[in-house]
Amino acid sequence: MRKPIVAGNWKMNLKLSQAKEMVEELLSFGNCPESVEAILIPNYLCLPLLSEKLKGTGYELGAQNMSSEDQGAFTGEISWDMLKEIGVSYCIIGHSERRTIYLENNSQIEKKLKKAVETGIKPILCVGESLEKRQAGEAKKRIEGQVHRALVGLDKDAIQDLVIAYEPIWAIGSGQAATPEDAEDMCRTIREWVEKDYGSDLADKMRILYGGSVKPENIADFMKKENIDGALVGGASLKAKDFHQMIEEVRND
Repeated sequence: MRKPIVAGNWKMNLKLSQAKEMVEELLSFGNCPESVEAILIPNYLCLPLLSEKLKGTGYELGAQNMSSEDQGAFTGEISWDMLKEIGVSYCIIGHSERRTIYLENNSQIEKKLKKAVETGIKPILCVGESLEKRQAGEAKKRIEGQVHRALVGLDKDAIQDLVIAYEPIWAIGSGQAATPEDAEDMCRTIREWVEKDYGSDLADKMRILYGGSVKPENIADFMKKENIDGALVGGASLKAKDFHQMIEEVRND
């Protein structure tokens, strides 16, 4: 059985004082259950604070983005070794907001993913389609293309720890989630693509998440589906009580 993931992407929210309050409240409910992998993904400024607070609690720490370069004249970027030094184990690669707002293309995302797997950062690769692509019947083609471009040149051994998150662009932050059936259909498509290119062993092992207006009230409906192994959560991850409730909903012990 694939271990479920609840990953909370804080985006550009919560100052240090707010982050401290949130994490302390979250930990007041106890450590992370062993049957769930829960990942907190704050802004860069809060990473050192969370690294200290989360030690020994079972919670994992993630970053929202990383450079494909090791070091140098790259203003505003952050490297893999800077992240690892403060205890980051996961990193989101290719979030739809990076693709659409900051115009990251498939080539850049491919380079970032390669750097992550080379250096031991576990990537959460985000893929998703716009409403226009879905209405045109091109959603699956779009998703398969994004997965293929990100993984080109990587062998099976390199992506053992890869997590893929399906996040329909039209559902992110809109309050309008995809139906569990639509999400399952797309997550199954991703798993079938992985099986075709990398074999059934890796496809069966790989965890595929749904992201897009996931909240305590609907996460259980998504988790009932065979090919959905967890959630990439946005706004609902900012409140300790909500994040804890989602963890409780997905635990399978």
